[in-house]
Amino acid sequence: MLTFTQAAWLLPFCVPLAIWIAITDMRRMKIPNIATLAMIAVYAVIGFVIFPLETWLWGWLVMAIAMVIGFLGNAIGLFGAGDAKFGAAMAPIFITGDLRLILTLICGAMFAALVVHRIARAIPAVRRATPDWESWTRKDFPFGLALAGTLIFYLLAAILAQ
Repeated sequence: MLTFTQAAWLLPFCVPLAIWIAITDMRRMKIPNIATLAMIAVYAVIGFVIFPLETWLWGWLVMAIAMVIGFLGNAIGLFGAGDAKFGAAMAPIFITGDLRLILTLICGAMFAALVVHRIARAIPAVRRATPDWESWTRKDFPFGLALAGTLIFYLLAAILAQ
């Protein structure tokens, strides 16, 4: 798990990125490459400051492994390429985490995102306020919403656990 200080350093950079990604994915069903590059930049700069050098370097390996797994998942149709890229870009943030907690957060965020998204798209006022959002009418799900939730809740959990 991240320390309070590490999470506090990451939170102001990651939360706006996560919100941007969630909204963009719901609006266009795409996660822009610039958002993924911004997440990589956050890890490159802030991660270098907050993690020991060895941990920071291992984070880059985790990112590469997540990218390979993500592209394989994309190739067989599990999720979109933007989801794979953003998932890989945020993976190093979890380098010091407990795998059970991380998997629990991912599962919880996926379930919550699906439920909230399906409820929101069934509310006429929400649909009228966001009529051009592709995710309201498409069969597939904006997985960036779940990835964003996972990142935010992980950072908040690290802060609250201290």
